Amino acid sequence: MKVCLVGSSGGHLSHLLLVRQFWEQEERFWVTFDKEDARSKLQGEKVYSCYFPTNRNIKNLLKNTLVAFKLLRRERPDLIISSGAAVAVPFFYLGKLMGAKTIYIEVFDRIDKPTLTGRLVYPVADRFVVQWEEMKQVYPKAINLGPIF
Repeated sequence: MKVCLVGSSGGHLSHLLLVRQFWEQEERFWVTFDKEDARSKLQGEKVYSCYFPTNRNIKNLLKNTLVAFKLLRRERPDLIISSGAAVAVPFFYLGKLMGAKTIYIEVFDRIDKPTLTGRLVYPVADRFVVQWEEMKQVYPKAINLGPIF
């Protein structure tokens, strides 16, 4: 199985690294920001850069949609995993069109309100993971795995 791990650098990247047991035995590639923390944490991994900032930035959303289209067509992942942020959106929608399964992990610091990215990818996520029981009120189809920290 080939896995695409996509997320912003910083806390979102840390979330993905914390669920290592789900992807470490799989062929994989990463899509994240070209920042020092990502370069350091992903040393030795296959990494592609995406554009940032992504928060409510239409220009970078369009650029990242093109990045997603090219990478997903080339790499053909079976599974896309993300914990946000906005860079996940084009990967989830295009990935679904290309037949990939998707897993989204809502961030730990959201206890009773959704993130914008969570709201956008919820309709196309095959599995939607939350870390607080209260979030199941927001995302009824979600699976609560508890805190991953």
